[in-house]
Amino acid sequence: MSGSDSNDAGHAAAEELVLVLDFGSQTAQLIARRVRDQNVFCQIVRHDLSAARIRELNPSGLIFSGGPASVYADGAPAIDPDILDLGIPVLGICYGMQITCHTLGGRILPADSREFGRAPCTHSASADTNQLFHGLPATFTAWMSHGDQVEALSGDFETIASTATCPNAAVRHHSRPIYGLQFHPEVTHTEFGGQLLGNFVRRICGCNGTWEISSLIEFQKQRIREQVGDRRVVCGLSGGVDSSVVAALISEAIGDQLSCIFVDNGLLRKGERQDVEEQFTQHFNTDLRVVDASHEFLSELAGVTDPQQKRRIIGRVFIEIFRKEAESIPDAVFLAQGTLYPDVIESGANPDGPAATIKFHHNVGGLPEELGFELIEPLRDLFKDEVRRMGEQLGLPERMVWRHPFPGPGLAVRCPGEVSEDRLQILREADAILIDELHKNDLYQQIQQAFVVLLPVQTVGVMGDDRTYEYVAAIRAIETEDFMTADWFHFPQDILGHISNRIINSVRGINRVVYDVSSKPPATIEWE
Repeated sequence: MSGSDSNDAGHAAAEELVLVLDFGSQTAQLIARRVRDQNVFCQIVRHDLSAARIRELNPSGLIFSGGPASVYADGAPAIDPDILDLGIPVLGICYGMQITCHTLGGRILPADSREFGRAPCTHSASADTNQLFHGLPATFTAWMSHGDQVEALSGDFETIASTATCPNAAVRHHSRPIYGLQFHPEVTHTEFGGQLLGNFVRRICGCNGTWEISSLIEFQKQRIREQVGDRRVVCGLSGGVDSSVVAALISEAIGDQLSCIFVDNGLLRKGERQDVEEQFTQHFNTDLRVVDASHEFLSELAGVTDPQQKRRIIGRVFIEIFRKEAESIPDAVFLAQGTLYPDVIESGANPDGPAATIKFHHNVGGLPEELGFELIEPLRDLFKDEVRRMGEQLGLPERMVWRHPFPGPGLAVRCPGEVSEDRLQILREADAILIDELHKNDLYQQIQQAFVVLLPVQTVGVMGDDRTYEYVAAIRAIETEDFMTADWFHFPQDILGHISNRIINSVRGINRVVYDVSSKPPATIEWE
């Protein structure tokens, strides 16, 4: 299953589909994830899909996302107006509501009072309109983020909710299943937002919630068998949850026709290679090939300090090592990868997806074409939390399923400056202490990612009667739902202090520990 012919794999495993038409919203992925919480498959597509293409996709419902534009501005994103004649239920959110009302004759103007943040919202749902607000209290807190709003409705719409400064906070079409919300139900700041989206998906769109991870597992296993036949699949194994779930799924589908290649690049965390070998020996009946290429990687990285050059070197050397090992596997035709749905969205790899490419993902599109593999990407319709659920259903150990993400370039991007074996060893020991303390204090699963960065800075310290001049270690720990935005984790001070003391006292080469209290944005999660 190549990238181009697997875009509908999740939909094929479920008869119900909701499409999110993306107008440039930062929360479009949140909308899709909230819909999937209702066990209804949801995909993000371009805002300018034609009515004919939407009819072909045959969704149960459409959600128009928010966006930064003004509907009355030149070049503002628009929809094919015929979409609103298809009879498919529509829910417009923020800009999505404005473009819907604008298309059907309403007037959109800058609001007298812009709304950003929480606002009490009161709905006036009658028996006819109660489906959207079913089960919600008459007044609830909604999250607003808009400068424009619907000033005047056409005669086809009625107001069903309002705030103090937004008379048309929610609207409903009299004769068509078209609704609009000026607030954002997808964010956690809106009370009952998930319930409201659930009402739209189930009560208005008529979805029953038939999309289950278990059914997707069986669908993908059958699809893999049909595609692979009696040939072999190569899986690049990193030890992270994505590649582990891919390996488990394919192993269940085709057994010993799978070969996993684990490249030890010398940039791994403490004990990582041993963990991977042990876990896969215990849980998989799979051909696991471990390649120790640490010397090759560290030799190429010697003297290099530029982060992007580090990444390019690591990528190039990995491809050379992987190619050499893969060529030794007879009948290896397919390459399995742990590409996820956010990777596909942000790379613009889905032909129906949002048109703008945000960034290039190393997974999407696979390793260079000269390797000659066909791609198998069974996770490319899934978000991270769904991959973890799949891993649990496949019987993977909890430690593997809930392991924090680890970047492809490994510790090289957590070691600013030159990467050397002595600095890597210091970093490994400090990082292992941090992770150990998180487990001991039951904090590991409260934190979505945590690690130590070894700064290329040395400071003066005193240990006993001796003056030291050693490295600074920075601790990074974040909370996030989607890794698109993140906040720093608020450690209990005594635990953070204990972690600092243990690192300084136990790791020779570090005499100072600092804590990173930057959110994303403006900072990124990793330092390089």
